Amino acid sequence: MSLTRSLAAALALAAGLSTGMATGAAYAGDSASCQAVRFADVGWTDIQATTATASVILDAIGYKPDTQVLSVPVTYQSLKNKDIDVFLGNWMPSMNENIAPFLKDKSVESISTNLTGAGYGLVVPDYVAEGGVKTLTDIGKFKDKFDSKIYGIEPGNDGNRIVLGMIKDPKSNLKGFELVESSEAGMLSQAQKAMRNKDWIVFLGWTPHPVMGEMKITYLEGMGDSGFGAATVHTNVRAGYLGECPNVGKFIKQLKFDLSMENKMMDGILKGGDAHKVAADWLKAHPDAADGWLDGVTTFDGKDAKAALKEKLGS
Repeated sequence: MSLTRSLAAALALAAGLSTGMATGAAYAGDSASCQAVRFADVGWTDIQATTATASVILDAIGYKPDTQVLSVPVTYQSLKNKDIDVFLGNWMPSMNENIAPFLKDKSVESISTNLTGAGYGLVVPDYVAEGGVKTLTDIGKFKDKFDSKIYGIEPGNDGNRIVLGMIKDPKSNLKGFELVESSEAGMLSQAQKAMRNKDWIVFLGWTPHPVMGEMKITYLEGMGDSGFGAATVHTNVRAGYLGECPNVGKFIKQLKFDLSMENKMMDGILKGGDAHKVAADWLKAHPDAADGWLDGVTTFDGKDAKAALKEKLGS
C-alpha cells in the first residue's frame, strides 16, 4: 500500500471512530457484569414507586433490574458488601446516623439528590394540635390520652430510631412512652381508625404521601437537630459503581423525581396496584419525563435509549 493510501485509510478510520464516539451508537454500553442492576427497597411506598420507575426504564433499555426488600441497616451493609448496587431512598438528614459510617469508610457513595421538598417527623391529628399538642414536649403532658404510645413503622427504620432516642432523652418529656413498631400500612390503619373515633394519636408522618397528604394532621415542632423536619432524598450506590458501570451509572445519577409524580404513583400502589404497572402507566402518560434521565445514556448494547423506552411503552 502506498503512503498516500495508508494516510487516507488512517484518516477514514479516525473519522469513523470519531463519528461512532459522537453518536454513541457503536461504542457505548457497559460490560456484561453491569447488565444486572440490584436495587434495595426498604418497604416504603415512595421507594417502591421510584425503584419501579427506574426498573421499568432499565428493562426497556436492555438491563436486568432486580429488587430486594431489606431493612435500612441491611441495605447499607449490603451496599458495603457489594451485594446491592443502588438505593434510591436515603432520606436526609434523618438517616445521617445510618449512612455516616459507610460514607466515612468510603464503602457507599451518595451521588445525587433525587427529591427535594420532602418532610418527615412526628404528627398528630389537627384536633389533637388544637387540644394543646404543638411541640415534642407537649406529648408527655397528655400521656393518658395517648395511652403512652407513639406509632412508628418497621423495626430498624431511621424514624423509629430517632423516636426511641427521644423517649430516652429526659428533655423530650416522654418518660413511660413506648414506640409501637409496625409497618407503613399498619401504622396508617391505626391512625385512620383513631382519627375516625377522634382518639388521640401521635405517629410518624412524611411528604410525599397521598394518604397522609389528605389527612388533617399537624407536624410537631421542637424537634431540634433530631433529623426530623424538611428533608431531601438521595441516591446511594456501592463504592466504585459509577466507574465500573458508567452508562447505567449515568442514568441512576440523573434520576430526579418530584412530589406530584411520587404522590400519584404512591396512590396507585396503595390502592393495590402493582408498582411496575403503576410506573409504566405513569411513564406512558408522561412520555417525555424520562428524557432528562436518559441524556447521554444508551441501551445496554449501545443504541438510542430514549427511542428504546418509547418503543417499549408504545408511546
